[in-house]
Amino acid sequence: MKKLPKINRRDFLTLFGLTSAAAGCLAMASAMQASDPDKQYKTFQATCSMECLHCNLRAYVKDGVIEKIGNANAFDGKPCARGLSRIKWVYAKDRILYPMKRVGERGEAKFERISWNEALDTIAAKIKEAIQKGGSESLLFTSASGNMDSLFNPSQVAFGNYLGGTTRTAGSLCCSAVTATMMPMVGKRYVDTRDTIDQAKYIICWGNNPLVTMQAYWHYYLKAKENGAKIVVIDPRKNETAYRADKWVPIIPGTDSALALGMIRWIGENNLLDTKFLQEHTGAGYLVGKDGKLLREDLKDPNSYLVLDSKTNKLARHDAPGVVPQLQVKDNPEYKTVLTMVLEQAEPWTPEAVEKTTSVPAATVKELAHDYATSKASMIVNNMGSFQRTEFGSQAVGGQYYLAFLTGNIGKAGTGICDAGGAQQMAKFGAPIPAPLEKPKKVAPIPTAKLGEYVLAGKPNKINFWYTQTCGIVGQWPNANKVIEAVKSVPFFVVAESIMTPTATYADILLPATTVFEYDSVMAGTRNHYVQLIEKAVEPQGEAKPDYVIFGELAKRLGFGDRYIVPVEQMIRNVLKPSGITYEEIKKGPVCPVKGPWIPFKDGKFYTPTGKAHLFCEPWAAKGFLPVVTYRQVKESPVGNPELAKKYPLMAIQRKVIRNIHTSFQNNEWLDELFAKEPTVQMHTKDAQARGIKQGDKVVVYNDRGQHPTVAIVNDDILPGVLCLENGWWMGQNGFNSSSVLTNDTVEVLGTGTSICSTLVDVKKA
Repeated sequence: MKKLPKINRRDFLTLFGLTSAAAGCLAMASAMQASDPDKQYKTFQATCSMECLHCNLRAYVKDGVIEKIGNANAFDGKPCARGLSRIKWVYAKDRILYPMKRVGERGEAKFERISWNEALDTIAAKIKEAIQKGGSESLLFTSASGNMDSLFNPSQVAFGNYLGGTTRTAGSLCCSAVTATMMPMVGKRYVDTRDTIDQAKYIICWGNNPLVTMQAYWHYYLKAKENGAKIVVIDPRKNETAYRADKWVPIIPGTDSALALGMIRWIGENNLLDTKFLQEHTGAGYLVGKDGKLLREDLKDPNSYLVLDSKTNKLARHDAPGVVPQLQVKDNPEYKTVLTMVLEQAEPWTPEAVEKTTSVPAATVKELAHDYATSKASMIVNNMGSFQRTEFGSQAVGGQYYLAFLTGNIGKAGTGICDAGGAQQMAKFGAPIPAPLEKPKKVAPIPTAKLGEYVLAGKPNKINFWYTQTCGIVGQWPNANKVIEAVKSVPFFVVAESIMTPTATYADILLPATTVFEYDSVMAGTRNHYVQLIEKAVEPQGEAKPDYVIFGELAKRLGFGDRYIVPVEQMIRNVLKPSGITYEEIKKGPVCPVKGPWIPFKDGKFYTPTGKAHLFCEPWAAKGFLPVVTYRQVKESPVGNPELAKKYPLMAIQRKVIRNIHTSFQNNEWLDELFAKEPTVQMHTKDAQARGIKQGDKVVVYNDRGQHPTVAIVNDDILPGVLCLENGWWMGQNGFNSSSVLTNDTVEVLGTGTSICSTLVDVKKA
C-alpha cells in the first residue's frame, strides 16, 4: 500500500466543523479550489461515477500518489464531501488487493490469495460447466449503480450477449415507475429541467429532497427563491428541503396519485385547463371507442388517431391540416375523448375525499391546484421521489405529468418535471463493445424486487453461476435476508469489487476491481449534462483491474477474445461517435452536447411517434391496466391490509442521507468522522410515547422479514403512523444492519420496480 495523501482527517474535519452537512459539502469543495494547483502536481480528471450527480473531479498527483482532490471546471457539479473523500477509497484500509478464493463459509470473509490466472481459469470453467448443465440462461449477471460510467456495466452486458444471452434483472431499485410512465407519455426517459429551475415561479418538490440529492445545483433553488418563487415540499417527512421551503405538505405514503387527481379535478372544474396546449401538443382529444380502445383512421397506421374536429364537427385525423380537436364530446354513445376519461378518474377526488385518503387538508388541495395552475411557470421536482417506490408508483408519476400537460407547464423555461437527466437526453451515444454477429437469445429476466425469491425458486431459470459487480446485492436490495439466502443457494458466486463489502464476503472467487483514478473511461450518462473523460491518475492498488479488462481476459478463455477485446481509447471513441463529440475534445475538459439552457420538450415537441404528449398509455392497457391515471390502494398498508396492520401498524419509508450514495461510501473513514456512525429511525412523538420510546433510545424496527437495530429520532416532523428509515447501511456495520431486511419485495406493477416505501413495521425499545 502506498503512503497516505497529505490531506488528513484533521484538515477534512476542520473544513466541515462549522457547517451543516450539505453546506459543508459545498464549503469544502470551494476551499479545495481556492488556489491554483501547485505546479509540482500532475492533474487528472474524472467524476464520481456511482448513482449521484457525476460531479467533475480533479486528482492532484505527486510521486505516483493522489495527494488531494478538487475541481477545475465551471459547470454546476462540484464535488461534495463524498467526492473529496474518494482519496480514502483509493487508499482504503479494506481495499481488495488480490484475487482470492473462499476458504470459509459464505459470509465469513475468509479467503486465501490466488493468482489472476487461477481466478480467471476457474471462472471460465464454471461458466462452461453452468452452460452445459442449464444453458446460458443459468448464468446470472448483476450490475447496478455503483459505477454508472459508459464502459463498466455495458462491458458486462456485452459479455453476456457473447455468451448467447444470460439472465439479468428487470427494473431498478429507484425509479422504474418513471420509465413506465414517461416512455408512453412523452417518448423519452431521463430528462431534467435543472437549467431553468431558477426561472420557476412555483416549485413542488414531490416526495424528494433536493438539498440532499441535488446539492450540486441547490443554488438554482436559492436563486428561484430570490426571484420570488414559492417552494412546496410534499412528503411524509419534513426533510431538509422542507425546512427551507415555503410550505411542507405531509402525505400518507402511497396516496400521491389521489392528491394529483384531486388537483386535476379542481383545475378542470375551475376552468384552468390550457386548452390551446392540449389541442396542439397532446392527445387529449383522441377518441376512445366503446371498447375502450383508441380510434384510428387506418388500423395499419398506429399514428392515425381520430379526433372530432371542432370546426366541422366531423371525424378527422388528429394531424390533418387545420384540424382543431374537440377536447370533450357530449352525448355520444359511440366514443369519448381521452381528456374525458382522465377527468372521469379525477371526478371522485373532491378536496374532502383527497383529505380522507391522503391526510392533505382539503384547503391545501385547493391551494396546491390553484397555485400550480396560475403561477405561469410551475415545476414539479420528482427526481428519485420515495412515492415512486410504491406498488403503484407509476400512477403518481402519471398524475404529475397530467398536471403539467393540462396546464401547459412543460416545454418552457421554469416548467416541466425535473427527473434524473444527463447528456444522454441531448445526444446519442454508442456501445463500447461491438455487438456479436449472432443475436443473443431472449432470456426472461428476474424482477429487481424479487431477486431473492426468484433465485431461490429457480424462476424463471435455475441459476448455476452468478457474477456481480458495481452493486450491493447484500444489504441494498429488498427483503435482504431472502437475498442472502439466494446468494448462499447458488453453486458458484463471483464478486468483482474494490473494497470488502458485505456482498464481497459471500464470494467463491473475489476479484480486485479498480476504483476512480485507477482506470481510463468516459462518462456520458443520465445524471450530468457534461460528457467527461475519466483518466487514470495512479497505478491500481495491488493487482486490481478494471471490469472491462477482466471481461476481456475471460473472453479470451471462452473463445471470443478477438471480438471482445478493444483498446480502451477505442471503446471511448465508440461511445462518443454517434454524438459527434470527439475524444480530443473531452481530453481538454468536460463537454456539454448543447449550448445554452436545456429545456426538455421545448415548444411542446415530444419524442412520441406523433410528436405529441399521450395521456392514454396503450402499454398500460396491454398489461391489463386502465390506460389513464387512476388511484389504486397499495396492499402493504393499514388500509390495504388491515389484518397485517394489527401486527405491524406503522408505515416505513426510506430516505437518502448525505453521507452515502446507496451503499457506496458507507465505510469511508473520513465520512465516519464527519457523520453519525449509527443508523436512525425518525418517528412521530405520539408513536414514540405509545411505545415508551424517547429521543436517542436504542430501538429495533421489525416485521416478519427481519429486525433492524437503530437509534430513535423523536419529533413532530413526520406524519403520525409513519417511520423513516435510512437507506444504504451495510450489514453488520458498527454492529447494525441494513434497513432493507424489512423492505417489501412486491414488484411495482407497471415499471417492474420496487415497493420498499410500502412496508409495514413496528418498533420497540432494544
